Amino acid sequence: MLSSYHSKSDTTKAYIQMHLSIVLWGATAVLGRGIELSEGLLVWYRLIITTASLGLYIFFFNKSFKVSKSNFLKLFGIGALLMVHWLFFYGAIKYSNVSITLSVFSSTSLFTALIEPLVTKKKFNRIELLYSILAMAGIGIVFYSDENSFTVGIILALLAAFIGAFFNILNKDVVKEVASEVVSFYEIFSGLIVLTIFLPFYINYFQPEKRFPTNADWLLLSVLAIACTHVTLILSLNALKHLSAFTLNLSINLEPVYGIALAFLIFGENKNLNTGFFIGTAIIMFSVVLHSYFASRKETAEQATVIHE
Repeated sequence: MLSSYHSKSDTTKAYIQMHLSIVLWGATAVLGRGIELSEGLLVWYRLIITTASLGLYIFFFNKSFKVSKSNFLKLFGIGALLMVHWLFFYGAIKYSNVSITLSVFSSTSLFTALIEPLVTKKKFNRIELLYSILAMAGIGIVFYSDENSFTVGIILALLAAFIGAFFNILNKDVVKEVASEVVSFYEIFSGLIVLTIFLPFYINYFQPEKRFPTNADWLLLSVLAIACTHVTLILSLNALKHLSAFTLNLSINLEPVYGIALAFLIFGENKNLNTGFFIGTAIIMFSVVLHSYFASRKETAEQATVIHE
């Protein structure tokens, strides 16, 4: 009885951490649009600030930087994936807008449902696939109702979602062995190393007009790097210890609610969106509510069984 209580308490805490991280994630797209840098330079500066923030946090709180060689190699690879994911995500915002990007990004849940069983050797869950397909139907409506030539942005958002699905799946095992803040540090630092190597090629190819942040950009980058990256990565990785990658990724579909609301308020994006967008987004949100309801019922039933035993 006592152990089941702690289990329930841990799960509740994980859900709180997950939703708090989603609220902060919802603000990343708005901040990204407000920063007047191309996606490559935006991500590069974000990685620099976050690496410093996480490194100082670990140092001052006397945490250990030590990880095994095998875990370091895993974290290096995941960090490179995270960096590419961010490039696609902010590229999508630059080529479309916040609302379109966040709505399409919800397809992360579909990719997770398809990819996680292949990576973890689990059986495919038909119910999870159903929720994901429902969310994808909403994405399709958003795509086909597009009247503003946001095709490139939509494709980049889909690529960001596909790579983002791997991030939580691959992190699932690592966070069991390494502290969340250390996982975050090495992944961010690894992403910084890889992007720094390729940055000259990026600048030469894309020829960004602006290469250095303004004072306003530095302020937004600091909020993005510390509050929306440092804090959210630790919260989400802690939540992963008690929740499945699918549950986390499907719940991230709530991110558009917060992000789109902010985009409407700050940038007036609602003036550029048609009825199809709102119908598609409503379907995506419905899939989240439906999943949460049945997941809650299943969790309650399992807890009742444990207490009975």
